[in-house]
Amino acid sequence: MKTIVYAHPWDGSYNHAILTSITEKLETKKEPFQVIDLYKDGFNPVFTAEELKHFHKGETPYPLVKDYQEKLKQSTELVFIFPVWWWDLPAMLKGFIDKVMLSGFAFIEDQNTGTLKGLLTNIKKTTVISTSTTDKEYIESEAGNAIQSVFIDRTLADLGLKNESTKWIHFSRVNLTTDEKRKQFLKEISQII
Repeated sequence: MKTIVYAHPWDGSYNHAILTSITEKLETKKEPFQVIDLYKDGFNPVFTAEELKHFHKGETPYPLVKDYQEKLKQSTELVFIFPVWWWDLPAMLKGFIDKVMLSGFAFIEDQNTGTLKGLLTNIKKTTVISTSTTDKEYIESEAGNAIQSVFIDRTLADLGLKNESTKWIHFSRVNLTTDEKRKQFLKEISQII
């Protein structure tokens, strides 16, 4: 089962056009998929004091987190769709990682070394699709490179989503490019997923 994690608040965005292009293609192919639409679901990315009481036990009182975890358990492939804002993931997606990827569900920690072992080994392929107003090369050259070096190479890898099965596809200069290039990307991305 493919699971798409979508993080953009506006239905008129290019990110939403990417989501629509992919889901329409999956429906045409009659391929099973599910969408986690963080904004539409009203997901709250901010930890509450009540949630933090449960965090170190790998538990949550938040029903939506439990629902997302069930969806991830059913998944063999993950697709993330989001804009790059301030060289990083949107806070909504960061909150999803913080609150859903709990100890005992997404990873376990070696008590002696502090190293993490990812538990999401049911997911065999991950695709990260991002957009921004700048070039991918510029994002990659910035100190830290929050998408590749942090999100993909550290966070996703620590959850068991190995780098060799993770692909990052980026659409640059979303606000400055031509409609023709936008349409071409939508056509190509729906073929890739």
